[in-house]
Amino acid sequence: MTQLKPVYPLYLNNEAQQPNTDLEVTDKFTGEVAFRVAQATPAIIEQGIAGAVRAAEPMARMPSYERQAVLQHCVDRFKERQEELAYALCVEAGKPIKDSEGEVTRLIDTFRIAAEESVRMTGEVQPLDISPRAKGYQGMWKRVPIGPCSFISPFNFPLNLAAHKIAPAIAVGCPFVMKPASRTPLGAIIMGEVLAETNLPKGAFSILPAHREGADMFTEDERLKLLSFTGSPAVGWDLKAKAGKKKVVLELGGNAAVIIDHDADLKDALERVIFGAFYQSGQSCIGVQRILIHRAVYVQFREMLVARTKTLVSGDPKKRETFIGPMISEGEAKRLDGWIQEAIAAGATLLCGGKREGAMLEATLLEGVGRETKLNVEEAFGPVAFLIPFGTFNEALDIVNDSKFGLQAGVFTRDLFQVLDAWDRLDVGGVIVNDVPSYRVDNMPYGGVKDSGLGREGVKFAMEDMTEIRNLVIRRR
Repeated sequence: MTQLKPVYPLYLNNEAQQPNTDLEVTDKFTGEVAFRVAQATPAIIEQGIAGAVRAAEPMARMPSYERQAVLQHCVDRFKERQEELAYALCVEAGKPIKDSEGEVTRLIDTFRIAAEESVRMTGEVQPLDISPRAKGYQGMWKRVPIGPCSFISPFNFPLNLAAHKIAPAIAVGCPFVMKPASRTPLGAIIMGEVLAETNLPKGAFSILPAHREGADMFTEDERLKLLSFTGSPAVGWDLKAKAGKKKVVLELGGNAAVIIDHDADLKDALERVIFGAFYQSGQSCIGVQRILIHRAVYVQFREMLVARTKTLVSGDPKKRETFIGPMISEGEAKRLDGWIQEAIAAGATLLCGGKREGAMLEATLLEGVGRETKLNVEEAFGPVAFLIPFGTFNEALDIVNDSKFGLQAGVFTRDLFQVLDAWDRLDVGGVIVNDVPSYRVDNMPYGGVKDSGLGREGVKFAMEDMTEIRNLVIRRR
C-alpha cells in the first residue's frame, strides 16, 4: 500500500531544501496532519526569483530537443509513480480515489502534449511589399521566451493545474517560480522532485509553498515577466492590480450553466449533469451550478435528477465506491451551507441533500432559487446545483448570460442551428455541446471572459502567452 513520507522539502533553484517543516498538510477526510512540508520564507522566495533571472538566458538557449527530453522524462516518471501521485492527491485534497487517478492521467497528458509542442515553435515569413515604399523589404517573425515567470496554482486540481503552467514554461524555455496552494502542495513538490532529475539549468525552477501573504513577492517583483494565477476571482483581480508591468493570465471562477433542451437525450444528459455538478464535490470552476431545463421535460428530468443524486455515495475518498468526498475544509462547507439556507429562506425549495457534517456536505439540489441570492450570483464551488425552467432557447441563452462570470457553458440539443446560436451568443470562453461545461481536454484553449479571467490555457495557448514575437525586417538593395 502507498504511504506518504512524514516530511517533504521545497525546491529552490532545482534543489531540494529542508529549511523547516512549518507547513502542516491535513488529510482532508480525517482532519489529521498527514505530513509536513517546508515553507518558503521571503528570503527563500527572493533566492528563487534571483535564480530564475540568472537562468533566463541558458533556458532560452536550450535546444528544443533538450526541452522535449525533459518533458518526456516527466511523462515517463509520472507513469511510474501514478499510484503514489493519486494517493497523495486523495489525501491532501480529499478527492475520491477514482477522480484522483483521472487527474494523474491528465497530468501525464499535459506533459505529453507539451513535449510534442516544444519542437513546434514556428514563426512566419511575411511579405512587406504592400506598397511602393516597401519594395525590396521582407519580414519574418519568431517567438522567443518571455523570461522568468511566476505561477500560483489552486487546491482543487493541484496536479493538473500546476502542470498547465509548468509544462508550457519548460516547452518554451522560461524559468519559473511556483507557489502551490498551501492546502495541497504535495503534487507540485513531487513534480519538482522529478524535474530535479533532469539537466535543466540551475535556477530553471523553484517550487515554493507559502501562505497567501507570501504571494506578494510572486506578484509584485518586476524581474518576473509573467504572472499566471488560477484561483478565486477576488484574489486574482487583486493580484492583477498589483502586478505592475508584467503580463497577467487569470483562470478564475464561474457559476457554470447547462441547458437541457426539449429534444435532448435525457438519460445521457442525466449522467453527465450528475458528473458536472458533483464530481470532486463540486469543487471545480466549471462545475455545473445552474441547470436550465425546457418546460416540456422539466418535471421528468427533475425527477430523474433527484432520484440519481440520492444514490451518490458520500464518505471516505480512499474507498473506490465513494463519489462525494469532503470539501477542502469545514469552513468552506459551512460557507456553502449558509448559502443554501439563505436561498431556502428567500423562497427556494430543497429537492434533496442539504445536510452538513464537518467538511462533508451532501449532494444538494434546489429549485426556485432567487435571482439575488449568493447561490445564483456567486460561485458555489461545492456539491450544490439548482434547477431553472425555460420556455424558448433564446430565453435560456439570456439566463446563461445573466451572470458576472463567463467560463464555459453546456448545451444538450439536437438542433444544429441552436448550437450555432449558442456559440454566437453565449458570452463565455467555451461552449460544450451535448456535454456539461465541466468537460475539458488539455490541449484545447481554456479560459473565460468577464469575471472569469483573462487569457487562455491549454498547452499551445499558454506557450503563446509565455513568449513574445520578435520581428526581423530585411532590406534588399
